[in-house]
Amino acid sequence: MAQEDDPAAATGGGPLAGLLVADFSRVLAGPYATMLLADLGATVIKVESPQGDETRTWMPPTRGETSTYYLGINRGKRSIALDLRQDDDVALAKELARRADVLIENLRPGGMAKYGLDYASVSADNPTLIYASISGFGSTGGAHVPGYDLMVQAVSGLMSLTGSPDGPPFRAGISIFDVMAGKDALIGILAALRHRDATGRGQHVELSLLASAMSGMVNQSSAYAAGGVVPTRMGNAHPSVVPYEPLPTADNDLIVAAANDGQFRKLCGVLGMPELADDPRFRRNADRTENRDELRPILVEALSGKGADEWFDLLVEAGVPAGPINSVAGGFAIAERFGLDPIVEVGAGERAVPTTRNPIRFSETPATYELPPPELDEHGAELRKWLTSEGSDV
Repeated sequence: MAQEDDPAAATGGGPLAGLLVADFSRVLAGPYATMLLADLGATVIKVESPQGDETRTWMPPTRGETSTYYLGINRGKRSIALDLRQDDDVALAKELARRADVLIENLRPGGMAKYGLDYASVSADNPTLIYASISGFGSTGGAHVPGYDLMVQAVSGLMSLTGSPDGPPFRAGISIFDVMAGKDALIGILAALRHRDATGRGQHVELSLLASAMSGMVNQSSAYAAGGVVPTRMGNAHPSVVPYEPLPTADNDLIVAAANDGQFRKLCGVLGMPELADDPRFRRNADRTENRDELRPILVEALSGKGADEWFDLLVEAGVPAGPINSVAGGFAIAERFGLDPIVEVGAGERAVPTTRNPIRFSETPATYELPPPELDEHGAELRKWLTSEGSDV
C-alpha cells in the first residue's frame, strides 16, 4: 500500500521499485529473502527488537566490530527497533503492516498473533498484503518445534547423506536449508504479487525449512518417494552418475563430472584412451555406475600424469565439466576470472562494505546496492515520524 510520501517513493530503480517490505524476520532465511528483495529495488524496513538481530553478535569473523554474518544478509535495508512488549511500539508495527506491500516474519507459528500482527488481523486492514511466514517445521504438527538449519539438516535426512560411508554424518558447510527457504520465500512472494496484480487480492504465503529440505534434496528425495530407496552416504560419489566425483591427479584432486555418454567419450579422448568409451563395461552411464569400482582406478592412473590445473584447462576446452577444489578465496578468484564480478561495494566512505553480488542479472533493470547494512535503529527516528504523520516524507 505504498503512497507517494512513503519510503518506497525514495527508492531507485529495479524491477521491484515502489514495493514496501516490512521485515519482521531475523537470523538467516527471512533476512536473506528481504535482502534480495532490496537488491531488486524494494524498500525494506527491518524491524528489530531493542537487542537487535542475533546475527549482529555471531562473530568472529568481523569487519571492524560488526559481524560479517550480519553484513552478508542485510544490505539495502532501513532499521527500526521496536519493543513489541510496549503498546506504542506495537501500534507502530501495526501501522507499518497496514502500509506494506509485503510482510515477512519468522517467529514461531502463532508468535505474531500475540501482538495482533498475524495474517488474519493484519489483512483485515490491508487486504492486498502479501504475508510470508517462515518456520522450521510448519504451522501444524511441527508448530511447537523451534527451527534452526542444523536441526533440519539432521531430521530431514541430509546429514545421513553427507560424509564418508564408514564415517559419521556431517552437516553441510553452510546453512543450506535456510538459504533454500529464503529463496523459496522470494519465489512465493513474487508469485503472490503476480496474483495480486491480476486480482487485487493479497494472500498468506507459508514456508518451512523442512518443506524446502524435502524439495531441495531433489534426486535423493525422489529415490525414496518414487523408488522406495533409502539413500545412504557415499562420500563424494554420486548414486546415479559416474564419473561424478573428485579424482586424484599428479598434485591435487580434480572434480570430474562427465554426466552423460557424450561427455564421457570426450573425457576418454582427452585422457588418450578413446577406446575406453566403447568398452561394454563403460559404454552407457548405467554401465559405468554398475562398474564404478573397475572404472575409477583406470581414470586415476590416466590422470596421474598431469596436475589438476592443467587437466582443468584441457578438459574444459574439450567440453568436459571439471574443476579444482578451491578454498572460498579460490572460488572468488575464479568468479573474477570468468567476469562475474562477485564482490560489490555498498555504501560510501567509512560505511562502505564489500559484499557478494546478487546472483541475478537483468538486461533492463539491474540490481541496486544503495544502502549498507544498517546499524540497529539507524533509521528509527525518521521511520517513527513517517509512521505517525501521514504526510511526512522519509
